[in-house]
Amino acid sequence: MSAVDADELRRRAREFLAAHDPASTDRLEFLRARFDAGLAWVHFPAGLGGLDAPRELQAVVDEEFAAAGAPDNSPRLNTIGLGMAAPTILRFGDDAQRSRFLRPLWTGEEIWCQLFSEPGAGSDLAALSTRAVRDGDAWVVDGQKVWTSLAHRASWAILVARTDPDAPKHKGLTYFVCDMTAPGVEVRPLRQITGEAEFNEVFLTGVRIPDSQRIGEVGQGWQVAMGTLMNERVAIGGGAAPRESGMIGAAATAWRQHPELRTPGMHDRLLRLWVEAEATRLTSQRLRQQLAAGTPGPEGSAVKLSFARLNQEISGFELEFLGERGLAYDDWTFRRPELTDFTARGAGYRYLRAKGNSIEGGTSEILRNIIAERVLGLPGEIRTDKDVPWKELPR
Repeated sequence: MSAVDADELRRRAREFLAAHDPASTDRLEFLRARFDAGLAWVHFPAGLGGLDAPRELQAVVDEEFAAAGAPDNSPRLNTIGLGMAAPTILRFGDDAQRSRFLRPLWTGEEIWCQLFSEPGAGSDLAALSTRAVRDGDAWVVDGQKVWTSLAHRASWAILVARTDPDAPKHKGLTYFVCDMTAPGVEVRPLRQITGEAEFNEVFLTGVRIPDSQRIGEVGQGWQVAMGTLMNERVAIGGGAAPRESGMIGAAATAWRQHPELRTPGMHDRLLRLWVEAEATRLTSQRLRQQLAAGTPGPEGSAVKLSFARLNQEISGFELEFLGERGLAYDDWTFRRPELTDFTARGAGYRYLRAKGNSIEGGTSEILRNIIAERVLGLPGEIRTDKDVPWKELPR
């Protein structure tokens, strides 16, 4: 058991703030010092931004820093790094990788993206065809990735590539950290129905990755990637949020502002959606509490599934409720946002953007399979390609 309790964390945070005045200390210097003091991720090991404290005590530290007006590490800009890359590196990386990557990741000096999905292997990640071929102490990578958030801002990427085409598709993969500024990396924007380009397609042509940037053993890429994806689904659907926040908050606000548009049928629909949104919020809160005891499991898939469905239903309700006003689209200007803010734009934007929620972070169809097999214990789907060498599979 850790000797660091809430009182001790509060004391350390206050001592740190007394020695590093947020109003006069350089922002980056402040964040680096906070990491070194173990007050970044308190549940991480000492020396890696933490104090080996219980995960649920993070809120104690965050409250002290927020009350003092301390700068944050721009979590919305580096959500992939903080929510996916960091826990993966901590769990599967070696000491050198943890020391090299975790500090600048947490401070926001280095932004991260995720190179998983491919045009020919969308929901079936294990069927990916990006190749990594060993060349001395490095790997040469060729392929294409798609739907890559933040690739246009990222310094680093977590990458899964095929290193053994003779093995079955799940067993021939290896996990890497890829330098997004390396020769051969090309990032192109993907324009969405909203007019924005949050996502990118990334082309990898002869990209050399040192073997020291391999995470886990050769051929262990699927297991490492599953650890990453469990964290991703919690990051997307399991975040802490106050009551009536997010999409349901926008719909409830529209309802209160336009009493002339209300009908009994609309009232019943809004009540049902509000209750479902609150149940999902409370489930997310419970999931975060469970995370304090260990690593995320398949339960995060259920929260993310509910999050996607509700966002689409609520945005559809809001559009129908507002009628002609809801159809107006506020801004078609091409932009490259770091992360979508559903509440900052109009109902038309929310309706269009929510369509992607059932695809990003794991499609709803795949999440239903995970819930059925790994949570409910139902028989798995018949998979005839499970033991077939990847190179023999039709593509």
